Amino acid sequence: MIKAENLIRKFGSLVAVNDISFEVKEGENLILLGTSGCGKTTTLRMINRLIEPDSGTVFIDGVDVRTRQPEELRRGIGYVLQNHGLFPHYTVAENIAIVPRLLKWQPTDIRKRADELFHKLNLDPVLADKYPAALSGGQQQRVGLARSLMVNPPVLLMDEPFGALDNLTRISIRKEFKALDELVKKTVIMVTHDVQEAFEMGDRICLMDQGQIKQIGTPEELLFYPANDFVADFFKEQRLQLELKSVLVCELLPEYSDRTVSVWERMEQLLQRDVPEGSAIEDLMSAFSAYKKQ
Repeated sequence: MIKAENLIRKFGSLVAVNDISFEVKEGENLILLGTSGCGKTTTLRMINRLIEPDSGTVFIDGVDVRTRQPEELRRGIGYVLQNHGLFPHYTVAENIAIVPRLLKWQPTDIRKRADELFHKLNLDPVLADKYPAALSGGQQQRVGLARSLMVNPPVLLMDEPFGALDNLTRISIRKEFKALDELVKKTVIMVTHDVQEAFEMGDRICLMDQGQIKQIGTPEELLFYPANDFVADFFKEQRLQLELKSVLVCELLPEYSDRTVSVWERMEQLLQRDVPEGSAIEDLMSAFSAYKKQ
């Protein structure tokens, strides 16, 4: 779906992105993870030509993005910013209708699609006539996501989409995001510096440092099979929690019916019961310990 080949981008003498290559499969969620200044946002912006590479090529569905006009390319790619990027002098309804109007959608079709997304994103319809300043941070971010999804683009780029929110709101919206059926078949590339967020949201993680890819793989691969000392050290402080979040219960207990629940989520479920199932937690942790020794 998306293929980057030998991308290089310099800003003066600074090499922001240093000869990186990667592929993202259709329907996959790839996380660009790393500390500030590692090159992840520059990489993201080269995909939709907000930044042009000094050398290298980006392909979407086998087509070199440089063969398309930037404006046309971006209309088919959803883009979500950290600070939501809403126009303050436009109402919510006007903000999310920008791209459909450029594509000459009928007003009735715009309203129908907006109503559909408002429902899916838990947005009260009365917000449509309000301006962004009247919305909470969580509401603003949901509106920004709605705007990026209005024309149902196959590709969604997200640059620190939850970074400006408080911890509780961020956790809540992440859960909503993961459950959103609109995103099931979309190819998503998301930038974050939040390790927990990367492990929750990503099918694969691309860990970057100083403009280079240190390792790209599933959360389990980065944790249990680090390619080098940098990767191992990067996750060291949060290692146990990340391991519990990256391993599925069904990998430990084949008879467990839900194939999507992590060990961490299962422990939370057990602890939230009126009478915690101590033996079930012990059995789960025993199976997890055996799994790690394999």
